[in-house]
Amino acid sequence: MLHSMTSEPEQQIGVGSPDAFQRLWTPHRMAYIQGENKPTGPNADDGCPFCSIPRKSDEDGLVIARGESVYAVLNLYPYNGGHLMVVPFRHVADYTELDEAETAELAAFTKQAMTALRTASGAHGFNIGMNQGTVAGAGIAAHLHQHLVPRWGGDANFMPVVAHTRVLPQLLADTRAMLADAWPAATKP
Repeated sequence: MLHSMTSEPEQQIGVGSPDAFQRLWTPHRMAYIQGENKPTGPNADDGCPFCSIPRKSDEDGLVIARGESVYAVLNLYPYNGGHLMVVPFRHVADYTELDEAETAELAAFTKQAMTALRTASGAHGFNIGMNQGTVAGAGIAAHLHQHLVPRWGGDANFMPVVAHTRVLPQLLADTRAMLADAWPAATKP
């Protein structure tokens, strides 16, 4: 809150020496750090969240759109507001395991997600990618998923680097509804 900010150092219990920095606390990230919602093994029935999400309602699963072979879903632990993923329904780990129809629909959903994010939030650019394998940074390596992270000129992209903090201006349920409304009509169920 700007009205309470001062340039004087403020003692904050548990954060070390007093300094002039304000702190943004993100306790919801502890669930991710501690491995909550992570599968217990590599199989679909080992608690894979990407296999269980499609069985939920769109609202409960944060699903934005469903296709024949893939679906778009908000990331539960986003890097930026609007961070979503395109995920095949089939439990496969590697991009080369997708068949032609899955590959084509994953590409089409990526384009549709970009359109929806631009329409809903005016995104200026995107980080798009897949981490293949745990060694490459995949949090859930057993089920392929492609990340789409919207970016804006002047966004808070320094926060993760400098402060290991994400700044999210909107609740996930509100973001899901906004993007579902902006999803191109041709792919709505």
